Amino acid sequence: MDSIIAGAQLALTWQSLLAVLAGVVVGQVLGAVPGLTATMTVALLIPYTYYLDPWVGVPMLIGMFKGSLFGSSVTAILIKTPGTPAAAATVMDGYPLAQQGKGEKACKMALYSSVFGDSFSDIVLIFGASFLAAIALNFGPAEYTLLVAFSLITMGFISGARIWKGIVAMGMGMLLGIIGLDPVTATPRMTMGFLELEEGIGLIPMLIGFLAVAEVLRQMEHPVEKLATSAVTFSEKREDRRVSWAEFRSVLPTLLKSSSLGTAVGALPGISATVAAFLAYNEARRTSKAPETFGKGALDGIAAPESANNAVSGANLIPMMAFGIPGDIAAALILSALLIQGITPGPVVFRDNPEPIYAVFTALLLANAINLVLGHGLVHMARRVVTVPKRILFPVVIVIAAAGAYAMRGSVFDVQLVFLFGLLGWGLTKLAFPTVPLLIGFILMPILESNLRISMLIAGSVPNPLGYFFARPAFIALLGAMALLLILVLRRLLRDRQAMRAADMAGG
Repeated sequence: MDSIIAGAQLALTWQSLLAVLAGVVVGQVLGAVPGLTATMTVALLIPYTYYLDPWVGVPMLIGMFKGSLFGSSVTAILIKTPGTPAAAATVMDGYPLAQQGKGEKACKMALYSSVFGDSFSDIVLIFGASFLAAIALNFGPAEYTLLVAFSLITMGFISGARIWKGIVAMGMGMLLGIIGLDPVTATPRMTMGFLELEEGIGLIPMLIGFLAVAEVLRQMEHPVEKLATSAVTFSEKREDRRVSWAEFRSVLPTLLKSSSLGTAVGALPGISATVAAFLAYNEARRTSKAPETFGKGALDGIAAPESANNAVSGANLIPMMAFGIPGDIAAALILSALLIQGITPGPVVFRDNPEPIYAVFTALLLANAINLVLGHGLVHMARRVVTVPKRILFPVVIVIAAAGAYAMRGSVFDVQLVFLFGLLGWGLTKLAFPTVPLLIGFILMPILESNLRISMLIAGSVPNPLGYFFARPAFIALLGAMALLLILVLRRLLRDRQAMRAADMAGG
């Protein structure tokens, strides 16, 4: 208890409070810029932490990471341009709400969901780091392969009214995801002679082109007179500008479920906030009483991805604090900052350096409160920015999209990819193909392939290949749980199809 109090006192000094405040402000602003991911924003401050005390520099990094995740959702909702890949799933229901004049409500729902998911995972980190990290260490390549494969299957089946279109879109995304060098033999695949494609297609150019540029092209189909109107209009009705307690209470089950999912995913090393957001969106839609509202402006469609991707930010510190194994790149950057200060996370960190660690824990909760307060200011500022006419805003969006793609790798080729994927996204929208399965397939395919290849190599090196898989308790438990979930998904699909058929017959 003495260590906890001492750590809290370190985090509540004016220097630490100012550092967290600055980190959240910078994170929100940079997170709203396409191409500047949460990881990049954290990396920008790493060199400066060497000159700061650990209970000042590290909380600043944490504040920046948390602020960037919310900032990215504001542009995702208002102009269909996610600032970071983790906000791509928020576009699906956030942008339709903005088009209905409810952009302020959507942004506030994203803010509350972000803070809820953040706080949930931080509390789990503080009280259950060792327990969850022990479970995460039981997950190997075989378990990751099973988890990703199940996500792809279920998303392909429930993505739209026509299953075959969802499966085709999923296949296209998976095909795009394998472009580049083979992860085992390092031979080029589907690069068509372009050296730039040997690194694979960048996620930022793909998302910006597929979402933002495609939407600009779709809007250009409208008459010239309509382009003189505001790109985003905001309703003046009070209920369209706020999230009521009844609305928040209605999404609370989704927040709890998605935060739990994001925490579990964040505790597994190597799986990002982007994956958690799409998994949570998928699960929220699957279990919703009104799945047909998703994609048209459902509040649950915002609450699920936002709470999940923010829950990852605290959960990916779980294996780092308990075992010294960072959960993702952002956690690895924070680990490097701790190492610079002479603090080595692991089983003995609470014995050797308890005060700075509890200061970090306090800063996590403090950053959530600051994010909540400052988030309202960001929403009001963004509201004024996007009320300019479409003919002015859309060229700005194109310029920001190109600059964001170029910022990632300094490559003009990435800018070309942005417009290529913009045309592809526009064409798929015209043909009524769902967009979520393609994005999911693209994001998850490299994870699926690398873990599958590693699993097969390990299984091939033992006398009984099947024994390698079924001798793992985690694999068997996961296989059983997913088989049960798949049966439930198929039963629900069959029931929905029968209800739709009955309704068609009654209407005829």
